Amino acid sequence: MNIDYLIIGQGISGTWLSYYLQKEKKSFLVIDNNNPNAPSRIAAGIINPVTGRRHVTVWLAEKLLPVVPAAYKQIGTELGITAISQKNIIDFFPSPQMRQSFLQRIEEDNTYVQPGKEDSATTFRELFNYDFGFGEIKPVFTVHLETLLPAWRQKLKENNQLLEEEFDSSQLQLKKEGVFYNGITASKIIFCDGNSSTTNPHFKQLPFAPNKGEALIVEIPDLPNDQIYKRGIMLAPLATPGLWWIGSNYAWEYADENPTEDFRIKTEQLLKSWLKIPFSIKEHVCGIRPATLERRPFVGMHPQHPGIGILNGMGTKGCSLAPYFAKQLVGNLLYNKPIRPEADVNRFNRILAR
Repeated sequence: MNIDYLIIGQGISGTWLSYYLQKEKKSFLVIDNNNPNAPSRIAAGIINPVTGRRHVTVWLAEKLLPVVPAAYKQIGTELGITAISQKNIIDFFPSPQMRQSFLQRIEEDNTYVQPGKEDSATTFRELFNYDFGFGEIKPVFTVHLETLLPAWRQKLKENNQLLEEEFDSSQLQLKKEGVFYNGITASKIIFCDGNSSTTNPHFKQLPFAPNKGEALIVEIPDLPNDQIYKRGIMLAPLATPGLWWIGSNYAWEYADENPTEDFRIKTEQLLKSWLKIPFSIKEHVCGIRPATLERRPFVGMHPQHPGIGILNGMGTKGCSLAPYFAKQLVGNLLYNKPIRPEADVNRFNRILAR
């Protein structure tokens, strides 16, 4: 088999990279082991314009919000699914200090934060226990990863563009004329394989900072699913009516990739104290995020090995960053357009030359 590109991984980055290469009518093959615990498969898919306790505007928000939701709507239309929905965040203040911080942020910059609507308070009082009021963050979007990723995977299967197996790095050969892997010849190989890149011999020197995240899938049939709710922890609706995702924690040190009883107990206790309506836990999921020390992704071709590329390190902002940087990478590959310097993997030229 002779192709233009070999893509390793079909998480959110591999999905968007293959989508944009398809648009450019380039030949490719995706290799993916269909790991159910891959971060893209268990994430809530939230695109949130602010972050942290101070609700600081996230990196590139002004560039991403006008274009990223439209990209998801387009791929959803082509696949015949709903890929994204606007679901703004109702942020319940856990303390008077957090309320004051939120109100101060509104005075400083109210682009994405605003006071809670009083006419919603009556409804929320029937659903939640809270003492210090709430605010609203908008616009916020939910990417329906549990629908999008399988739909695109099915498309790849129909086009014979997917190989469902574990990638074996020992079988990869690099030559001047391209890359070779188990009978496959490609001009370039691009790694979109999440945490696996931390052990990739060509990219393991990069400053990855993987962290462990956990979430519960809960059934809350009486909770309106037109918004995301937050009280220190996020409660986001899934595509299946009545099902919700609640999480997530950030563990920088962890013994293994398995869910922990401690997270389940603490999260269940939080729900019991927060919700006034019945809920039941259906699933406990866990994954390792491919975050980076400087919280910026790794995008581009290896400075020493131009046949090998990477699209990785999106961290918790993967749903907003992946389509943007996948398009930049394709523009760089095909038209020599620049990649944003903050994300270009060539900023680590000296490290990767070791």
